[in-house]
Amino acid sequence: MDNRELSTQGRTCPTCGVDLPGLNSSVDNNLPNNQNIRGGQGNRGRGAGGGRGMGGGGMGGGGRFGMAGGGRGLGGGAWQSAVPAQVGSDFVYLDRTAHREEHLAQIRSTVAAYRPGELSVEERDDLLLMREEEKIARDVYLRLYDRWGIRPFDNISGAEQAHMDAILALLKHYGLSDPAQGLELGRFHRAELQDLYDRLVQQGLQSRENAIRVGLLIEELDIADLQNAAHRAVKPEILAVYAELERGSRNHLRAFYRWKQGLGIDYQPTHLLSDDFERIAHSAQEDCQ
Repeated sequence: MDNRELSTQGRTCPTCGVDLPGLNSSVDNNLPNNQNIRGGQGNRGRGAGGGRGMGGGGMGGGGRFGMAGGGRGLGGGAWQSAVPAQVGSDFVYLDRTAHREEHLAQIRSTVAAYRPGELSVEERDDLLLMREEEKIARDVYLRLYDRWGIRPFDNISGAEQAHMDAILALLKHYGLSDPAQGLELGRFHRAELQDLYDRLVQQGLQSRENAIRVGLLIEELDIADLQNAAHRAVKPEILAVYAELERGSRNHLRAFYRWKQGLGIDYQPTHLLSDDFERIAHSAQEDCQ
């Protein structure tokens, strides 16, 4: 690992988990030629959570919980760590985790500022589903990182845990039971979510290219489901959390798109309009602060 590679290790957005290229470096850990650079991993959180109920096609389109191709947008990104990262230690992981905890505390504060009130049936059902959806993303990414060692799967799995925690804050705010409580990695109560997880993992384990397609599909579905849930919600605290999660998912989509481009992977979006997908894919990295 040369100095240019070292310089990129501190340029991971601590909130959404996306590695960003250094201002003075030609190396980008989101790109395929740096797939073996993992940095300090620390004790990655793999706590219990829910599954993922994602709108979309079946194994080739159609149906709510299906799988399809996928492509991802290239982001500019200019976030920079306040302190240089120490490669080979847990510093990168701990710095990222501390930032996420701070960001989550801000989200909890925002939620707590509103009186709970009564949820509509749609708001309640969407919150319960989104808690499980974020777990599917986290669990799939952890499994695929273990198989392929592709860095974005490691980084973004941590961001998906943060998404789970943000939804959990809303569940607690409204006194709702956590549908993910006590579930192990890769386990889900709903049969359709278990089936979705199993199929995503099966596809992603077939090849590195398929793993990237799975990442693209998950983020495309996540964005679509968050947008649909936001259209059904009226409470400002719910809308604020959904907006945060969607912003992170757009950044994740951009990170995977770099790999799509680098590996020459074909992908046709099925859960977002093509124009919307391309607009996200080719727009700049968003501020997650």
